[in-house]
Amino acid sequence: MSPHLSSLFNAIQTRLFPAIQEAVGTLTDREQRFVRICELLCLEKHLPCVGALTGRPLAQRIPIARAFIAKSIYNFATTSILREHLLRDATLRHLCGWTGKGEVPSESTFSRAFTEFARSQFPGKIHETMVKTHCGPKLAGHISRDATAIEAREKPIKKATITAAAPKRKHGRPRKGEEPTPKEPTRLEIQLTRELDENLADIPSVCDWGTKRDSKGNSYSWVGYKLHLDTIDGDIPVSALLSSASMHDSQAAIPLSQLSAQRVTNLYDLMDAAYDSRCIREISTRLNHVPLIDSNKRKGEKVEFAPAEKLRYNQRSSSERVNSNLKDNYGGSMVRVKGAAKVMAHLMFGVVALTAEALYRLIV
Repeated sequence: MSPHLSSLFNAIQTRLFPAIQEAVGTLTDREQRFVRICELLCLEKHLPCVGALTGRPLAQRIPIARAFIAKSIYNFATTSILREHLLRDATLRHLCGWTGKGEVPSESTFSRAFTEFARSQFPGKIHETMVKTHCGPKLAGHISRDATAIEAREKPIKKATITAAAPKRKHGRPRKGEEPTPKEPTRLEIQLTRELDENLADIPSVCDWGTKRDSKGNSYSWVGYKLHLDTIDGDIPVSALLSSASMHDSQAAIPLSQLSAQRVTNLYDLMDAAYDSRCIREISTRLNHVPLIDSNKRKGEKVEFAPAEKLRYNQRSSSERVNSNLKDNYGGSMVRVKGAAKVMAHLMFGVVALTAEALYRLIV
């Protein structure tokens, strides 16, 4: 990791913590985690304190941003619970940047600020900067790719019914003199020919029904979205995408590959059988990576990994650990906002905190 990370950690431990404890008292382990994470994020660089030129001035956004980081670390289900805790806990309130109870904003102010953060993709930009700064200069061994179900409390969008379907040609060879019907390119084939921005714009992000099969072969369904994550060694998430729950995991592989390639340099791409596709292997090869993708039985006899490849493929469990950690400890299973932008912002506050802690683990 970068030398800056080591020096920052030492400065926090030897100078910042003693100064804070002299002012507010002894910090708990969770409060120390919160301070370390906020110092690493450098929120001031991404969100300068500016007020409106006319009209009522905006509440300072940096303390509110710190509060949303705290919401993820403390795994609070709602903003109202976060605010109630801030009113009771003087230490956390001081760490966020408010002295007295009267300075804590109202719930509606928190809501407006969160809408601004979601619209500007504020937590995603923090995460991108953190990854490029501390992981970009180093060579990563593996990227593990996986998707996880995100349940949402909103009404799923109904798919449009087809009113006038084109007449289908009969199966088999075309008649004599009849031109064969050209085959429509798949989404993966189209993605191979496009740049990242175009591929990102093509990903569906409405709330709908999704179905997945677990490791035991049991299917389960949910209403909401899917979060697609790329994770490198050390359980560090480096890029994330949100899609509709109904979108197949493989449809996010090429945009994720393009996105991660802008942030880190890695050697191997590890994916399960859901990503077994010629196009996904091709994009991995184009990026000078070695694709290690589990063989899908639906395409015939399962192809086993060579012994050395199998050992490397076992590293893919890091993506599953990150998904579980995000859901269990950073609010990933408690989505109470509606709309793809807000859901992504909620998840990314958790991803930001999780990433910061993973980076610190490399030097402790």
